[in-house]
Amino acid sequence: METLYCDHHGWLRSWLYCRLGNASDAADLAHDTFLRLIGARSQPRFGSVPEARAYLRTAAKNLCVNLWRRQEIERAWLDTLAITPEALFPSAERQAMVLEALEEIAVMLQAISPKAARAFTLAVVCEMTDDEVGVELGVSGRMVRKYVAQAMLGCLSLRASDTVVELRRTATS
Repeated sequence: METLYCDHHGWLRSWLYCRLGNASDAADLAHDTFLRLIGARSQPRFGSVPEARAYLRTAAKNLCVNLWRRQEIERAWLDTLAITPEALFPSAERQAMVLEALEEIAVMLQAISPKAARAFTLAVVCEMTDDEVGVELGVSGRMVRKYVAQAMLGCLSLRASDTVVELRRTATS
């Protein structure tokens, strides 16, 4: 692992900088890429430099997508805060909690079908009725209920897996 890091870290950081245009983000994601590799259950073996770099590039691309998704969520949250009256402005702690929850929901929505994710967003966030969502998606109100139930199950599964991870962390500490 040390050789892989020494041989490819600089290259990966440079590649990420070209994609992101930000040296700090590039350094963070290069580091995170190697941390993921170290934390993997089985560490891959590479037969050549191009093979190793292709693997690292794919892992780093996924981290870029995650970063861009987080940034998009943060921008939307900041836009919402910008139009919020001062009297209703949440505390810094509350803002952090909301951002974390939004990121978790975004991850969950990516794991389900696009129609189910859209139905959930329209029904829960936009407070549309099943029939209104159905018209928007071109499906029946009954199908909308199935989509929303699928998304809710995804939320519950996400919460349950987070709880299991936290319990494992606590048990090993």
